[in-house]
Amino acid sequence: MTELPALPRLGGLFTKGVAGSPGKRPRGEVRLPEVAYRVARVDTTGEAAHLAAYQELLGELSSDVLPAGFLHVLAFPLATAVMVRGDFPLPLLGMVHLRNVARVLRPVRLGETVEVRAWAQDARAHRRGVQVDLVAEVLVDGVLAYQGVSTYLAKGFTAPDGAAPADESPREEWTAPLPTARWKLGSGTGRAYGAVSGDQNPIHTSSLGAKAFGFPRAIAHGMYTAARALAEVGPARRGEAYEWTVEFFRPVLLPSTVDVAIRNAADVAPAGSGGSGGSAGGNEPADGFVYDGWRSGKGTRHFRGTIRPL
Repeated sequence: MTELPALPRLGGLFTKGVAGSPGKRPRGEVRLPEVAYRVARVDTTGEAAHLAAYQELLGELSSDVLPAGFLHVLAFPLATAVMVRGDFPLPLLGMVHLRNVARVLRPVRLGETVEVRAWAQDARAHRRGVQVDLVAEVLVDGVLAYQGVSTYLAKGFTAPDGAAPADESPREEWTAPLPTARWKLGSGTGRAYGAVSGDQNPIHTSSLGAKAFGFPRAIAHGMYTAARALAEVGPARRGEAYEWTVEFFRPVLLPSTVDVAIRNAADVAPAGSGGSGGSAGGNEPADGFVYDGWRSGKGTRHFRGTIRPL
């Protein structure tokens, strides 16, 4: 456990990550550093303006309760600090965000002093390289209040012990359901979310930066789309304690129009049943909600996820 006096600033971390990425190339098996970062005291009182800006952008109701998407933003710099360490074997640039699983176990309120922890774990094979989990936790008075697990893919790398990828279940056939919302995302969406999240990765904020990584133009942050769906479900329906998941398929190019369907989980047909759902990959919760997002008029699926009261 490595103690830090305060949460680091993402700007400096990205600079370090950009500088260090070219030297982190596939050479042998991936070994993660056995280290966790910890900031013992983060006073959230100073986050009032930040929270208000986040709520306005994402459509969250004004409240002193920090939603899971904001807790992800709060802890993200510490997880990034782990990824830009010299002994972290994977490059920050070019890593692909595959999925996120977050659990809020108790409300975290503005003004509370929290502890934040982050580490990397479980480097394992993927058919295109290595996937790894970045874990971030927020504790209040020593009790776990939030845990977020972000899974990333580094293409071309070799898993520990040269392990072969686990058999992947075939992705179910999917037909776009009736949308419950239509999002018109402008070209500045990435810059707007970057301003409240601190994630200024150039693939989200610049067409030139996106083209350097093979995209025709800037792409939306995956966590922006997931957090917007979370906000549309709203605090009353998700409850004070809840699980929030998302899996990403194809990136959302900016500008773009995205159709979204947020449905009661009980109304969604399980995968393989012949229905139009399967929205949680055959693991739909018995209660809560499932959500899907796809390119309007095209049926190109961008993301799917679940929101389940605990």
